[in-house]
Amino acid sequence: MTRHSRLLIPIAIIVAAVQIGVLASMIMSRAAILRDGREVLLEVRPVDPRDLLRGDYVRIGYEISSLPRELFEGIDAESGKIDDPTVFVRLEAGDDGLWQAVSARFGAPPAATPEADQVDIRGTTLIGNISRAQLIAVDYGIERFYLPEGEGKPIEEGLGERPFRMAVAVDDSGSAQIKAFYDGDELIYREPLY
Repeated sequence: MTRHSRLLIPIAIIVAAVQIGVLASMIMSRAAILRDGREVLLEVRPVDPRDLLRGDYVRIGYEISSLPRELFEGIDAESGKIDDPTVFVRLEAGDDGLWQAVSARFGAPPAATPEADQVDIRGTTLIGNISRAQLIAVDYGIERFYLPEGEGKPIEEGLGERPFRMAVAVDDSGSAQIKAFYDGDELIYREPLY
């Protein structure tokens, strides 16, 4: 065995260990949000039906997906230019159990410290200039919900007829993961930790 071929085995083991480590950290990060994140209940609204090429999933929007410009702190009224597309939205629990947006800010959480019944969720916007925008679209990374085979069509049809809700876990940095999906008060699906 040559010296060169003896080095291949340790290098292959190191590369495999790094790849496994990266995958494990992604899984652990998601599981940590689901396990330790603050749970909020969001009202769901239909956006788009399923994609036949990618399987059963429902593309959904939330009441907090389009925010009025008045909710945003620190916007330069003159230019309307946005330097950082990251949006932090402060949510507050309503009397009906649903969480609503009460303020928002680009690049950093709203200035005031959140109260006990509030949480900051992080998203992004594609709008680069809001000088003429009345509503600002925000994507939180939780807009696509995958379903077990064959269950997408009935939910897709019911989205326009009944109130659907999504339980979302939000960690301290504002990252969100879908935790559970409800048809009214009936649990349809709960996301496992692993």
